[in-house]
Amino acid sequence: MTNTPPFPYSPITERPSIEWPGGATVAVYVGLNVEHFLVDRPSTSIWPGTADLVPDPLNYGWRDYGARVGIWRTIESLDRHGIRPSVLLNSMVPAEYPQIIRAGLERDWAWLAHGRTNSALHADLPPDEERRVLADIVDTIADAVGRRPRGWMGPGLTETARTPHLLAELGLEYVLDWTNDDQPYEFAVPGMLSVPYSVELNDLLLFGKGTPGPEFVRIVRDQFDQLRNDAHPSGRVLALALHPFVIGQPFRARYLDEALAYLAAQPEAWLTTSDEIAAHYRRAISSTPHQPR
Repeated sequence: MTNTPPFPYSPITERPSIEWPGGATVAVYVGLNVEHFLVDRPSTSIWPGTADLVPDPLNYGWRDYGARVGIWRTIESLDRHGIRPSVLLNSMVPAEYPQIIRAGLERDWAWLAHGRTNSALHADLPPDEERRVLADIVDTIADAVGRRPRGWMGPGLTETARTPHLLAELGLEYVLDWTNDDQPYEFAVPGMLSVPYSVELNDLLLFGKGTPGPEFVRIVRDQFDQLRNDAHPSGRVLALALHPFVIGQPFRARYLDEALAYLAAQPEAWLTTSDEIAAHYRRAISSTPHQPR
């Protein structure tokens, strides 16, 4: 264990300038959470009054809507605007919902490891067990999608103090768990990056607080507009976090479509994946002297 975070403090005003491809100022990616929930374990709930019951039809059914219905509505919107999501994939998903994997393979989605199931956080694991668990997660996803994931986000954005080190040993290159920046940055762990993710620009948190659909669209627009303003002279990242059991509800579909249409229409947006953001940043830092801008 350690009493310091796995990265140094770095104010955004004192870094080399980042230039995204094609003159873009904001790299935009959709973090699409594709998850499996256990029927006999509590997890994310819309109403906590029944969350500890087994079975819990109210909350389990709400979550299960995502894999049965919501994901397909969300895919239609992503396809309509030419957006390849970065899929945060529980390793239990391929066995449970192979149709979703096939849909993603047809569209060449980017695949990140997202634990086994979102019914269990990635915490309090002894070292040998964590090494084994992570290897199993990565291998299972690689077998299902034909390539090893390059990124990690823990279920509930959870890690142990060893997780970045163990992920690096397995060949992973970046994590999304530390949501503390608008740019990628280097971890203290050799070879490991942090790529921005958001618990604010996140359908689960926004709609969970009662945000109406038109306000969601305005928030996405405001996020992009401010990041574009900030991005002179150094590029920024907009991460839009989506959960099919939330954004895939029928009455929210038009608002996701409006938000994606706005992002896709911006000439200064690089619509990309977290994999490509990490790879571009890694190439940039390998060729740029580390002098304050």
